[in-house]
Amino acid sequence: MTAHLPARAANALTAPHVANGSEDVVDLAGLPAQLAGWRPKLVASDLDGTLLTSTGEVTARTRAALTACWDAGIPVVGVTGRGPRLLESVRGALAGRGIAVLAQGGYVVRFGTDGDRDEVLRTVGMPRDVAKSVIAAIEDVTGELIVAVEDAAEQAEALEPLRVQHGFDWPYPEPAHLLPRHEVLPVGAVLKVFLRSASLGQDELLARARQVVDPAVAELTHAGLGFIEVLPPGVTKASGLEVVLAGYGIGLGDVLVFGDMPNDLPMIDAVTAAGGRAVAVTNAHPAVRAAAGGLTSGHDADGVARYLEALFLDGGPRV
Repeated sequence: MTAHLPARAANALTAPHVANGSEDVVDLAGLPAQLAGWRPKLVASDLDGTLLTSTGEVTARTRAALTACWDAGIPVVGVTGRGPRLLESVRGALAGRGIAVLAQGGYVVRFGTDGDRDEVLRTVGMPRDVAKSVIAAIEDVTGELIVAVEDAAEQAEALEPLRVQHGFDWPYPEPAHLLPRHEVLPVGAVLKVFLRSASLGQDELLARARQVVDPAVAELTHAGLGFIEVLPPGVTKASGLEVVLAGYGIGLGDVLVFGDMPNDLPMIDAVTAAGGRAVAVTNAHPAVRAAAGGLTSGHDADGVARYLEALFLDGGPRV
């Protein structure tokens, strides 16, 4: 049946919890000198927990900083785990400008302007039988799991509501197909699978899953929402970002990236390895703080905006 999942938060943009450190402020005085004159040609940012506040908003200060980047010829790209069914929320967060990476890199779209239609640049799906075998392999080491699915990677199906097993406890209120376990996987391909355990936390669940799933078969990650995600092999925020960069003719070494959760690590690692810069917000997962070379204020303290202001304005007035 199709139902509206319970409202655990104010709207579909609202995070299910406020992370520790979300309001912490970092002193960024002297940042331009620390970076020795390096400046990005493109800014890429995670959305939930990084660019957006705990209420799912882009503040006026953050909006001004993003606009200033665009006005300076520096594209801003949202790189998010949100699926294409939440495309309009991503469009709103980015003011409908440029290109966005959704579904952890599995769905990349260029926003249409002046009445033009959006252009889908990438969709990647996982065959049903592969998804089924991966779930079974993970359950061999974790016990029975609860499943939800982003429908097929074809654009029309990908915009359909989430397919959710009864009892999954999805963290956002939104329309969904509530189904018994044997009906959750669709007949065709899936964009990604969500797995929740009643007894294991997300970090432990991810660690066990990675012991039994070959990266050549499926990519595994989590976004800090209490469950793990199973994606087609090679689908990460890094591979999605590379699609964007090819369109702009910009290399990874010229990217400034912001993130907060393990699903951001592939793009953080790729950018830093190429000579770009990666920044964690203070509410970030410990693994992200360890991997990023920079730190900025929490997402409820305009961390991305503060960093951009310090970088481009050298301590001057806010944009």
